[in-house]
Amino acid sequence: MDRSASPPAPGHSSLRRSLYPEIDAYSFGWLQTGGPHELYYEECGNPKGKAAIVLHGGPGGAINPTMRRFFDPAKWRVALFDQRGCGKSRPNASLEDNTTWSLIEDIERLRVHLGVEKWTVFGGSWGSTLALAYAVMHPERVEGLVLRGVFLLTQRELKWFYQDGASFLFPDAWERFVGPIPKGERNDMIAAYHKRLVHSDRKVQAEAAAAWSQWEGDTISIRGPEARPPKFNEVDFAIAFARIECHFFANRGFFPEDGWLLKQVEKIRKIPGWIVQGRFDVVTPLESAWALHKAWPESRFDIIWDAGHASTEPGVIDALIRATDEAARLR
Repeated sequence: MDRSASPPAPGHSSLRRSLYPEIDAYSFGWLQTGGPHELYYEECGNPKGKAAIVLHGGPGGAINPTMRRFFDPAKWRVALFDQRGCGKSRPNASLEDNTTWSLIEDIERLRVHLGVEKWTVFGGSWGSTLALAYAVMHPERVEGLVLRGVFLLTQRELKWFYQDGASFLFPDAWERFVGPIPKGERNDMIAAYHKRLVHSDRKVQAEAAAAWSQWEGDTISIRGPEARPPKFNEVDFAIAFARIECHFFANRGFFPEDGWLLKQVEKIRKIPGWIVQGRFDVVTPLESAWALHKAWPESRFDIIWDAGHASTEPGVIDALIRATDEAARLR
């Protein structure tokens, strides 16, 4: 079902849903993976409610309290976790055994640990990538998919954002992004940044991480640079975010071939799905969400006419809240 939102007529107003009230986690802990990684996780909402798992973006981002507020706390039991190497998971910024496949194993590990049979998977940006990959590998464990800012992690998408494309719309921000990279290396910005983000000198890592993170912050919202929630250590956060994200992108998501995710969609078509996409999303352009919906026509598809990539833009919040409310009624 398509619901491609158009700009409202002059004088027209529509009531948009807002986030649910702030809520504290009722449990938290660190989950052992059998290797060097320990994963921070938390649960909020109703311990007897319908189960959901939230997958944060990046790779290399982290969960934050706002992510709890996309779900009716009376109806949902919501699990959130920091993926390998980021947020409160340990060790920070580690690239060891940090791949898409190990993260999928972590989701399953957490599901078993929490005693969940099936759950709704909620993810935006890289979180949508991971949600789709998890659903492809474990469709029997997925009751629903709520996706925002769809990212299929193709070379076309990576080139758009890190080489030629978004730079045409944000030449000022792009100039800051390429600034730390010598002209002779700018033909492959991901490779150039990867070299610096895995450098043995933490100062080199920090300088590259600051520029890498700023580029995304400058382009994420049509309302201007997006302010992230305060982090316990901004340098640690930036290094983890940039190192892990670039690590995944330099390795093309660890997928067997370019475009792999879209080719697997037949495996998830029976899963109820909601896709929410900002019309003016520059980070993960509409083309990918459109292609996913065409391959998965059973999914609910909302194009938000006045939104970019950020999950906190009003139209995106509205559509995501409506999606989780609908998913809560699934039987």
